[in-house]
Amino acid sequence: MNHQPAAGQSRVIPRSGLRALGERLRREGKRIAFANGCFDVLHVGHTRYLEAARAEGDVLVVGVNGDAAVRALKGPGRPLLPADTRAELVAALEAVDYVVIFEEPNAEAVLTELHPHVHCKGTDYTEESVPERQVMRRLGGDVRIVGDPKNHSTRAILAGIVSRS
Repeated sequence: MNHQPAAGQSRVIPRSGLRALGERLRREGKRIAFANGCFDVLHVGHTRYLEAARAEGDVLVVGVNGDAAVRALKGPGRPLLPADTRAELVAALEAVDYVVIFEEPNAEAVLTELHPHVHCKGTDYTEESVPERQVMRRLGGDVRIVGDPKNHSTRAILAGIVSRS
């Protein structure tokens, strides 16, 4: 059962509300899972990753990289969709309870504010290569590698579109 916001409230929350959300969920005894990514062109790998992340907690909060962060990570011409649109698409997925947009190059500050029980990363990482692993250790949380093998990518989808045009 998803832990959805009250009727009329958006599942995309402002960054300023993240700490209070984490405090409220912990008070309610909920296990908080956190996942993050660019989600520039939503594909099956994303949905499988988020469904697996959701299985790690009672509530799934997803961090969506802001536009400048995506440009820095992915290069010129990206993102294809603005952050608010990407966040709304991710929030529409059944596995996702809340979405927050963040501008930093990694999720360390978001994790510190939310204080989740588990930080979920995709199978293109190992527990040792997760950039935020030290923050999660300091917070007393876990890092989990979840989702299916990394054989889906936005880059490959975009290359396929270009090759067909």
